[in-house]
Amino acid sequence: MLTSVNPKLPMRDKACTKEFYLNGLEFHEFGITDFDGYLMVQKDAVQIHFFAFEALDPKKNYGQVYIRTEAIDELYQLLLDKKISIHPAGALQLKTWGQKEFSILDPDNNLLTFGQNA
Repeated sequence: MLTSVNPKLPMRDKACTKEFYLNGLEFHEFGITDFDGYLMVQKDAVQIHFFAFEALDPKKNYGQVYIRTEAIDELYQLLLDKKISIHPAGALQLKTWGQKEFSILDPDNNLLTFGQNA
């Protein structure tokens, strides 16, 4: 039986990625050992793993994660308050498929879309 999924996304600079997720998005570092070239972060029940890819061209990165939430309005406001850039085409809105969503890009151009059932 499946219990969860933990996406693995590319990162060019571990310190930069860690700063963005821990301080910007309020995740915390997960795991006991700080592995070189690998990072695991968690917020509530969501874990995201990152692997080093120093040669990554962010313009050619198509990493994407869809994260469900039960507090989309509060999360959106938190990110605005922290001056986290909302994706130009990803402002908070009600979608025709019944989800309230918004999107951001991390420092490596990984797309994070947050959604809540409307």
